[in-house]
Amino acid sequence: MRYLTAGESHGPQLTTIIEGVPAGLYITKEDIDYELQRRQKGHGRGRRMQIEKDQARITSGVRHGRSLGSPIALVVENNDWKHWTKIMGSEPITAEEESEMKRQISRPRPGHADLNGAIKYGHRDMRNVLERSSARETTVRVAAGAVAKKILSQLGIQVAGHVLEIGGVKAEKTNYESIEDLKKVTEESPVRCYDEEAGRKMMDAIDEAKANGDSIGGIVEVIVEGVPVGVGSYVHYDRKLDSKLAAAVLSINAFKGVEFGIGFEAARKNGSEVHDEIIWDEEKGYTRATNRLGGLEGGMTTGMPIVVRGVMKPIPTLYKPLKSVDIETKEPFTASIERSDSCAVPAASVVAEAVVAWEIAKAIVEQFGVDQMDRIAENVEKMRKLAREF
Repeated sequence: MRYLTAGESHGPQLTTIIEGVPAGLYITKEDIDYELQRRQKGHGRGRRMQIEKDQARITSGVRHGRSLGSPIALVVENNDWKHWTKIMGSEPITAEEESEMKRQISRPRPGHADLNGAIKYGHRDMRNVLERSSARETTVRVAAGAVAKKILSQLGIQVAGHVLEIGGVKAEKTNYESIEDLKKVTEESPVRCYDEEAGRKMMDAIDEAKANGDSIGGIVEVIVEGVPVGVGSYVHYDRKLDSKLAAAVLSINAFKGVEFGIGFEAARKNGSEVHDEIIWDEEKGYTRATNRLGGLEGGMTTGMPIVVRGVMKPIPTLYKPLKSVDIETKEPFTASIERSDSCAVPAASVVAEAVVAWEIAKAIVEQFGVDQMDRIAENVEKMRKLAREF
């Protein structure tokens, strides 16, 4: 499976084309819209989320609620486009119109793709860069992730994400009873945090940053339960599932770090405190006494829950902007200000769910796939049975 996305932040629409989804997957517009609405929520979001009411149009690849096996095309329209038709239109304009064009950007924002992208592609107006490098693009990545989640759900695999830390405020209560319990609590939290007290402190930290014209980041965690043993491979670097998951998480805008299980804490522990002892269970077969490695060994799944975390830096668009240099005059100025969030960590946890779900669904379809969902389900169940009886 693979997908491509297209579209600019203030263009007419965002589009994704998904190829390789098996035939027979039950998928509806409502399934995708639910995930898109989750992405728009969260304490600290800016005015753009009040303007946009993201909904998907399925324009190909699905008939009567079932995937056909052909490419699936999804479109999300930008409501704000009506205010940007002249500025972001595809039709040619005159030199005079270009000179009068508002919102041209010559002052790059530190921490963004503005300057590097302008140098790479030769753009004097850095709006050509920021419109595509904007996190608005994650809208259709979440749409693609919704399709992946439906594949996993049909195979008895569940995905959940939550926020562990925002602006230095850490969740202390993280031991949830079940993945359903985790989902229920975090869906009701404005910051998607399982720890209610920590969640209130996180909101206070977001409000303080906003009042100061600043932004804050945090840490999100994604858990995946029900993945059979042996998904991925140890035989080559580019087939290791943990490397694919790491790349997917780091591809999310503003993410700068990723870890599995106890992650970087392993550097400060002895081997006996890091590795998970193997035990035998009559009902489950092989399992682990602990899950410090986050459900992955040797680039493959162990059958334990997959646990992956991502670190999101503070959003670099600030209402108290940092110093920069105007590329036309080379004079120092404060950077351009674009409408933005003070904190997007809660929304980023939904994006993280989407990209993790996609990589796992992709790996399973490649390993067990025969182009039909019911036959993939049969093959996955055979693998689960094999692992229990091995």
